[in-house]
Amino acid sequence: MSAHGYSIRRFTPERSTLGKLFARDSVVRRMDWLLLFATVLLCGIGTVLVYSATRNRTNLTHGDHYYFLIRHVMNAGIGFGLAAGAMAIGHRRMRGVAPFFYVLSILGILAVLSPLGSTVNGAHSWIVIGGGFSLQPSEFVKIAIIIGMAMVLSGRVDAGDKAHPDNRTVTQALALALLPIMIILLMPDLGSIMVLVAIVLGVLLASGSSNRWVFGLILAGVAGSLTVWKLGILSQYQVDRFAAFANPALDPSGVGYNTSQARIAIGSGGLLGKGLFHGTQTTGQFVPEQQTDFVFSVAGEELGFVGAAFIILLIGVILWRACAIARAATDLYGTIVAAGVVAWFAFQSFENIGMTLGIMPVAGIPLPFVSYGGSSMFANCIAIGLLQSVKMQRPMSA
Repeated sequence: MSAHGYSIRRFTPERSTLGKLFARDSVVRRMDWLLLFATVLLCGIGTVLVYSATRNRTNLTHGDHYYFLIRHVMNAGIGFGLAAGAMAIGHRRMRGVAPFFYVLSILGILAVLSPLGSTVNGAHSWIVIGGGFSLQPSEFVKIAIIIGMAMVLSGRVDAGDKAHPDNRTVTQALALALLPIMIILLMPDLGSIMVLVAIVLGVLLASGSSNRWVFGLILAGVAGSLTVWKLGILSQYQVDRFAAFANPALDPSGVGYNTSQARIAIGSGGLLGKGLFHGTQTTGQFVPEQQTDFVFSVAGEELGFVGAAFIILLIGVILWRACAIARAATDLYGTIVAAGVVAWFAFQSFENIGMTLGIMPVAGIPLPFVSYGGSSMFANCIAIGLLQSVKMQRPMSA
């Protein structure tokens, strides 16, 4: 008590807003800040590269040289909002809504096959919303397959009934993944199928399922690829892309033009690059789709080997933190979710950068967090939110 009769409450950091914010069990302390920092930095670099790739266009149908820049920033902002939402919901609550999300994603890709679907750059995998915006539902199928398969494979294990998923459980999980893959094959969107197959393999490896399933799937994938090729399911432009990959000198001014120009751009960048906004290949628009599929060529030309390597380093940091989160997860469901994201980002990044360098076939998939594209950015950011949720999880008894 004070001399005037007033009680004096001792001020402590724990009772303050700042103290609560940084308490041992607070959200701030439990978040993976290195993962978040690498993601934000990668998005920032992507914003600069997208602007560089589009700022000097003289044939913009939109009449605005800042069109792609503004929308890329908007996409990133919405994406981080979705990431925060995924963190707030939590991956364990997402487990409960996984069936709803799965059905919604199936309806989305079915809508692409309806009159609502549109063809962009040869791929019939888009829904044009209007106002310059479009949606690619196959991006959200990646999340649906991860949380859906994780729910099926981990159910009895997390309940303590089984040590590992049995053959029946694995069969159910594979059936869940096969349905959207078959629908996407009808588009056909070969790039998305390749990423989805990588996700399925990563999920199975993380679940503790028998390795026979993994080897069997690889053999089935090879047999399926040959069947698709023989039946002529692929579009001619996709067949031409594989032919150009097998023989780079086949048609350098036609189907091989993109990769040829991309390699020229990257090679001309040297060690330190020509400087931002000074790339002759980029300024001259010699590489088609340079803000989306071939954005890495902008980095190679203008930022050089050092800048391109830094982008790869940031992707590596994201994969490293995701692997650490998967290992530290307190339940199999969290481990599978994190491992599925690792498989997704790792394969998609390797394929995108590889096709730019000519060591992988052109499949038309974006570089995570760098390429322009709303659907891709949204799905990637939701995945980051799920990773943060797994990182912040408490033990099941909590």
